[in-house]
Amino acid sequence: MRQLILDLLPESPPTLDNFVAGGNDETLAALTGWLAGALENTAFCLHGETGCGKSHLLLGSGFTYVDAAANPGLDGITAGAPLAVDNVEALDASGQVALFALFNQLKADGERLLTAAGQPPSHLALREDLRTRLGSGLIYRLQPLSDAEKAAAIAAQARERALKLTPEIIDYLMRHAPRNMRALTALIVALDRYTLEHKRAVTLPLLRELLHQETTA
Repeated sequence: MRQLILDLLPESPPTLDNFVAGGNDETLAALTGWLAGALENTAFCLHGETGCGKSHLLLGSGFTYVDAAANPGLDGITAGAPLAVDNVEALDASGQVALFALFNQLKADGERLLTAAGQPPSHLALREDLRTRLGSGLIYRLQPLSDAEKAAAIAAQARERALKLTPEIIDYLMRHAPRNMRALTALIVALDRYTLEHKRAVTLPLLRELLHQETTA
């Protein structure tokens, strides 16, 4: 059995370098400086709508990563190393108590806490003492990329691979492919490999073939 090429490709691990900033240059610069120790704040909170890149930056931070949506009680999480908590608004009552204690321990140890949520800390339905702790640090909003910024980003990635994408092909990608940048980037990688595998130039029929190919024997 041979699966769709997109499914066979390993995902590129999120890093700060492969994050497409768009209009978030200031936020990315602040986060990079904070991670490098240029800023002394214990906490740094990123907030913004789904798909704006919060998880990418938390995963790319190098901190111990935990998703509160999957582990709302922060079970098994201990202090001792920098911590990144995603979807912090999903913490249950015990998870909120745990994060409050973790924050205090990280601060005492000179370590840091990076969090992400849909809203800034002051708007989250969390216990007041935890909101206060999270709100005491740096707070930045991530802006989602516009369609034009996404199109420009995938065009640049294609050029780096010597792929020639016409405006028609880019428009088709933007209308028919997943709209988040990780998926679009993976698709450019898949398209590059698919053209090499089949020794064909990038055309609209070839792109449709790649997007709609099903598992075959």
